[in-house]
Amino acid sequence: MATPRRTNRGPSAGPQNRAALVAAARTVFDERGIDAPLSAVAKLAGVGQGSLYRHFPDRISLTVAVFEENLVEIERLGEKPGSTMRDVLDLVTHQAEAASAFIETIAVARADARVAEFDARLRAVLARKWAEEAASPDGGTPGASVDDLMLAVGMVAMVVSHAPRDERHAVSENAWRLLAPGLQGVAPLLDS
Repeated sequence: MATPRRTNRGPSAGPQNRAALVAAARTVFDERGIDAPLSAVAKLAGVGQGSLYRHFPDRISLTVAVFEENLVEIERLGEKPGSTMRDVLDLVTHQAEAASAFIETIAVARADARVAEFDARLRAVLARKWAEEAASPDGGTPGASVDDLMLAVGMVAMVVSHAPRDERHAVSENAWRLLAPGLQGVAPLLDS
């Protein structure tokens, strides 16, 4: 019996194929790491490798697309009235616990403009929350800076990305507990 051939649905399938590739990459990267074969992504998405490379010419472009949704979620939370630095840091930490593939990409490809844009956008959210909370009546004067906070986020993300999946949350909580005293003015926001 002959194997049924896939029919080429043409350009109209582009958006669906792209969405399927992003969803498949999220799963494959989570299960197998950032170095998983891209053929596994295409297979899980149900598309050919040609379609994968048409949408994502390299691994970094695919990785950035996968985690763009995460960054948009952080930006929305940062803009939400009443959200706090703690809320934003909790979301960033939660995402880092689930996104070791992206953390690995950031570490390897930091100079890539696509990755650097993520850093700039996250920094902008944290800077806005930092300024809002410093201006509040109980804000105080932080001894640390947004640069210090970005460094702390990077440190937590990196240690979490190397922890076994079932230990990531405990590792992130412990890392923030250890870092909080050095982030004067932010430390109360990090307490549970």
